[in-house]
Amino acid sequence: MKEPQIIIIGNGMVGYKFCEKLRAKSAAFKLTVFGEESRRAYDRVHLSEYFNGKTAEDLSLCSPEWYDEQNISLYLNTQILEIDREKKTVYAANGLSYAYDYLVFATGSGAFVPNIAGVEKDGVFVYRTIEDLDLISDYAKKAKTAAVIGGGLLGLEAAKALIDLGIGNTSIVEFAPRLMPRQIDAAGSDMLNAKLQDLGLQILLNKNTSSIEGEKQITALKFSDDTLLETDMLVISAGIKPRDELAKACGIAVGPRGGILVDDKMQTSDPAVFAIGECALYDGMIYGLIAPGYEMAEVLAANLCESNKSFQGFDMSTKLKLIGIDVASFGDHFIDTPACRTIIFEDKHKGVYKRINISNDGQYLLGGILIGDATAYNLLLQTSSNRIALPEHPEEILLGARGGSEPAGAGITGLPDSALICSCEGITKGDICSAVSTGGCENLDDIKKCTKAGTGCGGCVPMLKDLMAYTLKSQGKYIKNVICEHFNYSRQELMDLIHIHQLKSYDEVLDALGKNDGCEVCKPLVSSLLASLWNEMILKKGNDVAQDSNDRFLANIQKGGSYSVVPRIPGGEITPDKLIVIGEVAKKYNLYTKITGGQRIDLFGAHLNDLPVIWEELIAAGFESGHAYGKGLRTVKSCVGSTWCRFGLHDSVSFAIRIEERYRGIRAPHKFKSAVSGCIRECAEAQSKDFGIIATEKGWNLYVCGNGGSKPQHALLLATDLDSETCIQYIDRFLMFYIRTADPLTRTATWLNKMEGGIDYLRNVIVNDSLGMAAAWETEIEKLISNYHCEWKEAVENPAIRKRFSHFVNAPEEKDPSIAFTEMRGQKRTAEWNVTQKL
Repeated sequence: MKEPQIIIIGNGMVGYKFCEKLRAKSAAFKLTVFGEESRRAYDRVHLSEYFNGKTAEDLSLCSPEWYDEQNISLYLNTQILEIDREKKTVYAANGLSYAYDYLVFATGSGAFVPNIAGVEKDGVFVYRTIEDLDLISDYAKKAKTAAVIGGGLLGLEAAKALIDLGIGNTSIVEFAPRLMPRQIDAAGSDMLNAKLQDLGLQILLNKNTSSIEGEKQITALKFSDDTLLETDMLVISAGIKPRDELAKACGIAVGPRGGILVDDKMQTSDPAVFAIGECALYDGMIYGLIAPGYEMAEVLAANLCESNKSFQGFDMSTKLKLIGIDVASFGDHFIDTPACRTIIFEDKHKGVYKRINISNDGQYLLGGILIGDATAYNLLLQTSSNRIALPEHPEEILLGARGGSEPAGAGITGLPDSALICSCEGITKGDICSAVSTGGCENLDDIKKCTKAGTGCGGCVPMLKDLMAYTLKSQGKYIKNVICEHFNYSRQELMDLIHIHQLKSYDEVLDALGKNDGCEVCKPLVSSLLASLWNEMILKKGNDVAQDSNDRFLANIQKGGSYSVVPRIPGGEITPDKLIVIGEVAKKYNLYTKITGGQRIDLFGAHLNDLPVIWEELIAAGFESGHAYGKGLRTVKSCVGSTWCRFGLHDSVSFAIRIEERYRGIRAPHKFKSAVSGCIRECAEAQSKDFGIIATEKGWNLYVCGNGGSKPQHALLLATDLDSETCIQYIDRFLMFYIRTADPLTRTATWLNKMEGGIDYLRNVIVNDSLGMAAAWETEIEKLISNYHCEWKEAVENPAIRKRFSHFVNAPEEKDPSIAFTEMRGQKRTAEWNVTQKL
């Protein structure tokens, strides 16, 4: 019997996924694929990473051999010109004809280009394919300014691409009154707008582009209000239009506004012809995300194999990181009163906006919007999609539960097996748990290979890890949390082995305990462990190249390619003479100066080769490194205490200085902060810190595991009415327990949230010494304290280390010419930076 012939027009992500899914179900079909591009299917979701060093081959969805291995005929760079439905034949641009039994349109969509006069001029591009990106990249080399028409998902991605190409002066032009009008509300758009402007983007809303000015090449955009925006190049990313022209030409039914009409089996008006992906119009809607396209591919593949599966529409919830900013929406995010009740959290200082819509009876989550912090997106989406009952206080799902515990009904254990974890591949919680429990998948790579979950957009990967750990733990299996493929140990095991073997450099650790050459995951992690154990100079030979980028230069690199200088000011106390020195240094080296929330002074805009001379002048005045770049103690904030305040019970400034000078330079799994308040009025905000101290009439109350930042959490009371020595003793134990046991890049709040027994267990360990480790920890921290050194001072005095601080080896005094500044409120600000040149 002759095998049925299936022709697929389109070799994009959905066309490829259909081939993959059909082949996984049956080998009974002969598949022939036609693609207009010269490349096999590639990942368009992560297309902007092409500008960050990824190659076309990196973005490819399969190996060059895959089509041959699957017995699929692939014709690249070959356009289908005509379809004869009566003869069931397609005619290709190569002059040949091909017969089919079934025809599948996977033609996707093209860029929508508005009817604007002058759109054909040089310097005007669309943002859709790798070829488009190559053209944009070449033209950007001679452009100083750029604009993007379109403030939706694609437009913001295009703006990111232009920034990555070094065009700092980039504008986004949007016809609507707000950015991303289909995904977020007005308040969320305002927050996103502000964050984008902080990155140097100009946002123009309510702008209708009437013409593109210039003779042969673009020089400006003219708007319908007769205003002009001068620009050297333009990227149009104003939406998509379904590629339905072939279907329309052969008489297949299409929608009045475009799109190939399909039913719930993906069948068109011709029973032998189907359409999937962005070219298909189902129930009046074009689905512009990859996940519904993959679901369409699954439905069609299943039905061709004589299953009975239907497409029932798709949840358009999305989570993206646009220009480094989290943006997410889920469920019914635009519903409003009186149809629901709304809870909103807004922090304009940190650029965080969170909105959830709950049912009027307070029982269920209907939808929401997250800007600036989308860490809770996965669980919020599952809570909404599966109608999981909300906790008594629904705000807990945004801000965390009272007492730091997980809110009732939330978390992995509260999800039904039918909960869709990976929407790209349609993989449920039950599928994942089954792969672990019966399929023997005990690491993330095995789960990806077995189920395909996590291989699409990657947004579900954190939940995959948690589900794997949950399932293994429920089976009574030991969960080995190895740090990467080069070290078969957890962070805690590796720390113990380094300590036992007295290893002092990354190379020694790799030779003794690892394999191969290491990677970007294990290098900074091992460097952090070495610093936590020995507190030696982190740039010693063998450790320098393994550090995080900020540690490598003992300063935080800023978005413009310059660096910040943050001297330590213990407790926020500073003499007039030291203030004058900071002012003189800032003026001499033209640094932007700002007082931070942590009671320090930040100096921004330093060139790399100026860092050692700036440090020298500050060190001569008595300053030292504030370790603003390190995973260690940042600041110990204080109020003025009993010295000046009429409410102060104790001298909070002196105690804060003592605390800061005791723990300065100690490295940990993540940065940690502290504060000392002189009374319960809490002017130093001690309860938002990793450990905070508040004066009482009898002594000090010690709070631990608080967190400010994008996910605030109050610290919890560990012990009350302590004398100063006991308070420090408990902090010693607390810090060493944290350093010894926390996962990499885990703040103390998250560490406690994951700790079995919570604050009661931690109190038992620290106060009652239930593990019998207190004496050892106190000895260890004394060794770290005694080995403290100012890293700036060592870098300045060591010629080998100092030599590192130059932009150009052959011209050490020359500054980086790609760094430029403009003026803002009397001080300089970053103007633009050629990222590709810096990398």
